[in-house]
Amino acid sequence: MATAALFLQDGKYFLGKDFGHPAPHPEDLKPGRADRKAAGETVFNTAMSGYHETLTDPSYTAQLVVMTYPHIGNYGVDDSWSEIGPEKGAVNRPGVKAAGFVVRSYYYGPVPEGRRTLDSFLKDHKTPGITGVDTRTLTIHLRDNGAQNGVIVRLAGTSPSASEVSLVKAYLDAFPSMEGCDLTGEVGTEEPVEFNPTGSPHFVMIDSGIKMNIIREITGRGAKVTVLPDQADKTGILARKPDAVLFSSGPGDPAVLTGQIALVKSLIGVLPVFGICLGHQLISQALGGKTYKMKFGHHGVNNPVRDELTGKVFVTSQNHGFSVDEKSLPDTVGIWFRNANDSTVEGIYHKTLNVKCAQFHPEAAPGPHDSSWIFQSFIDAIPRS
Repeated sequence: MATAALFLQDGKYFLGKDFGHPAPHPEDLKPGRADRKAAGETVFNTAMSGYHETLTDPSYTAQLVVMTYPHIGNYGVDDSWSEIGPEKGAVNRPGVKAAGFVVRSYYYGPVPEGRRTLDSFLKDHKTPGITGVDTRTLTIHLRDNGAQNGVIVRLAGTSPSASEVSLVKAYLDAFPSMEGCDLTGEVGTEEPVEFNPTGSPHFVMIDSGIKMNIIREITGRGAKVTVLPDQADKTGILARKPDAVLFSSGPGDPAVLTGQIALVKSLIGVLPVFGICLGHQLISQALGGKTYKMKFGHHGVNNPVRDELTGKVFVTSQNHGFSVDEKSLPDTVGIWFRNANDSTVEGIYHKTLNVKCAQFHPEAAPGPHDSSWIFQSFIDAIPRS
């Protein structure tokens, strides 16, 4: 194990030891290059488990994930947990999607039979990790100062030299911000994929980085699912004669996805339109709303949400760094869900058209199953012939 460090864009750094794929040395960094491993927006995740699902979630593309739970890796990894999907015809391009992994204490002991270690999993997917980091202090720093770009590097000594600090600073100063970043082209299926072909009703899902458990939840309720690339057009979608269209989760800044927003707008009023996470943000913009970058976002499996239609509160899995500006929404849009901690918008519906969506992740991968009923509500909203 080599001495490693996580550097943040504001100059603060945290020392540790490397695991997984070796991180680059400072002299290997090339300013102006947006590396997808070792560098990215640094965010903290408050889940106590589910690190495999987190690492394979396409929404974590270009992000360094800091786990607030201190002990990570003790139950190993299993490919069946992947959010890229182990099934035949699975969507998304293979691999760990997160750029790097930051933990307080990596577990080096044996894992259950039939599984492999997190260390080997990260090595296989060329993803660096760093352990021994004071993640409590790091999390507080990100909470107080906001999510920001960072990079994991290996050091020549036990602490960074002046030249290493200078090289890292030059690299991070030139690294692109998540705001304004279109990442959907780096994830998602490149060809149509069909699941449960004899099922009903028929959902077309537009894949901007969909999680496999969304597909499993819908097909598990008897529906047919056709997953299309997010470059799909209205004509191609309608040619498949779907009963509804669902816009998926995914990474990056939703405000720059003008093509997807226009597609949503063209389908509203033609088909029932649903969305999850990024899909919710695209639908909100198609209806006239705006999104904004949050200070540190919501990343974890313990986020309370209130259903504004019933008053009930439930716990949800969340992973988003952008949110919908409630004041920008037109009067024709109602708030379906609201975050019980900070009152941000967690779901909307149209008052006269068949449109509804959720910001959080009802597919619970990882996370609690409190909100899985939302998939049935999507199905129930589809008119029967």
